[in-house]
Amino acid sequence: MAPIVSSESAVTVDVHAAKGFVDSGHKYLDVRTVEEFKKGHPWNALNVPYVFFTPQGKLLKNPEFLEQVSSICDKDDHIVVGCQSGVRSLQATEELLKAGFKHVKNMGGGYVAWVENGFLVKALQEEL
Repeated sequence: MAPIVSSESAVTVDVHAAKGFVDSGHKYLDVRTVEEFKKGHPWNALNVPYVFFTPQGKLLKNPEFLEQVSSICDKDDHIVVGCQSGVRSLQATEELLKAGFKHVKNMGGGYVAWVENGFLVKALQEEL
């Protein structure tokens, strides 16, 4: 399937294409909160939250996002970025591209689409 251009810099691919990339060795960067990630995520996913929820329920951007991603991914790595529905991951993808990451794609539909398509997931509780 052809990628859908979502912005001037970021490319969004559908969940089937994203799974194909991950299956072929791309890293899956899950930018949901730690709490969301613990409930379930694609196998071998890396978790670096793009935003945090404050106790008041507001969103606060992770000020160390780029630093944290840079500690686990190289700028030449092939990365698929996902979140819950595709909004945060698009913002994260754009930020990574602006920071010099070269091969980053946003997964449209997010984790919701991943689950709806019956793709394999892992809950953190299974890792204990």
